[in-house]
Amino acid sequence: MQFHLEKDELKLLANILLEQDSQPYAEILKKVLARDLRFDGDELERTGELLADKKRSLKDEIARQPDAALKAELERRLALLNRVLERVNEACVMF
Repeated sequence: MQFHLEKDELKLLANILLEQDSQPYAEILKKVLARDLRFDGDELERTGELLADKKRSLKDEIARQPDAALKAELERRLALLNRVLERVNEACVMF
């Protein structure tokens, strides 16, 4: 299934995938870097799980952040991550 991401959403997804060490994410990263978002069901599910995990850790980081400027930047990143996660979840439902 192919879904569409905006440039900033694609960049965020690529950055999150770059943080991963495992092989399944390497294959997804290759697709994202090639802007080929034709994912199979397993790839969509793994991507959704990864983004949900990242969302939880980012929320924890925001809660612990004392610096208002850094907190605002993290909240902006969280909003972007939520958009990407929503699109991945929609694609999973349509698959």
